[in-house]
Amino acid sequence: MVDYKIKTVSNQDELARLASHIISNHIRTVLQKKDRFQLSLAGGSTPCKTYTLLREERLPWHLVDIVLGDERWVPINDESSNAYMLKRTLLASGPGVKACFHPVPTTELNSPEDSALKFSQLIKDVCKGHPPRFDLILLGLGDDGHTASLFPATSSLTIKGSIATVGKGRGHERITLTPEVLSSAEKVVFLVSGKSKQVALKRLLDPCESPLRTPAKLVQPNSQILVLADKFSTEKVKII
Repeated sequence: MVDYKIKTVSNQDELARLASHIISNHIRTVLQKKDRFQLSLAGGSTPCKTYTLLREERLPWHLVDIVLGDERWVPINDESSNAYMLKRTLLASGPGVKACFHPVPTTELNSPEDSALKFSQLIKDVCKGHPPRFDLILLGLGDDGHTASLFPATSSLTIKGSIATVGKGRGHERITLTPEVLSSAEKVVFLVSGKSKQVALKRLLDPCESPLRTPAKLVQPNSQILVLADKFSTEKVKII
């Protein structure tokens, strides 16, 4: 059974500060033990404030490899691209510009399937382990229970033995890390904000919930999952 620890704050600003603090402290701790830090980040709107704060942290960013947990199959300069969002936040200015960002290959290749294969090879080059093991993976939670680009009742949920695959949801084809890779991380953090996430968060924490309806439940690391949430997303959740 997955062990979840919930930390609740009052608003999105506090959530961003807490997430930035936890990520930066984990980077410092791990780099005392190994030469490089492998970080997988979430897309979407919720983590933008976190990344804007994180870029000001005085860390050895040149030792941090950053990838995205998922990406829409759109050009890298498209406004819906997660890479484009990251370049406007974490990588825009300050110390964070020195991080080693490895964008998901997208429309420069012939198909989403080709992109998934290329992204898989990129991950192999960046991360050690079988499956590859990230030091920290930051994930979001959709109001439908999806995480990364693992959407309810889609074929991406049952992929075995692959690092990345094609996900389809909300009008886009996407490239996403698989549940196996997400579950192999040393530390997994979910970032959850807003009233629209109340039902999804309740389902995520319910041990009887089906991962076919709430794919975020497929993330099952050996370590405790940290859920950082604002008070608006936890109104339907019993905090123990």
